[in-house]
Amino acid sequence: MITNKSKGFTIIELLVVVAIIAVLAAIVLVNVTGYINQGKNAAIKGNLATVLTNGAVFYDTTSSYSGFCASSNFTAPSAAITSAGGAAICAANATNTAWCACSTLKVTSSEIANSTFCVDSTGYKKVTQNVNLCGGAGGRCLAATGACAD
Repeated sequence: MITNKSKGFTIIELLVVVAIIAVLAAIVLVNVTGYINQGKNAAIKGNLATVLTNGAVFYDTTSSYSGFCASSNFTAPSAAITSAGGAAICAANATNTAWCACSTLKVTSSEIANSTFCVDSTGYKKVTQNVNLCGGAGGRCLAATGACAD
């Protein structure tokens, strides 16, 4: 009687293990990507809230919003927004009595495609969905009035 005493795993067993690991890795990767985008959106919203506070300080100092969008009160948070994957814009009205700023957001489970977050000198802070424009014609941040639109 001859017995085969080979040691090790068969190729089928190894392929099954690799397939299971690949499926688990794919599931984890999808979930992690969503959380990364939620974190980026939180950073964008937080930095725009900082712009809102900086606007109040700027107005208290200068009694006007003239030059606000070019000052470090906007450009520093704007750089942080850009590094988080957003695109911040700022606009003041012609009389420099009001301003608004907004950015596009990343797609997550709570933010659909083409969502924007807008803040303005009146204290407005809101996410607007299905609008891919922050400024310009049809945008959320209106340079003519220096205010966000719904």
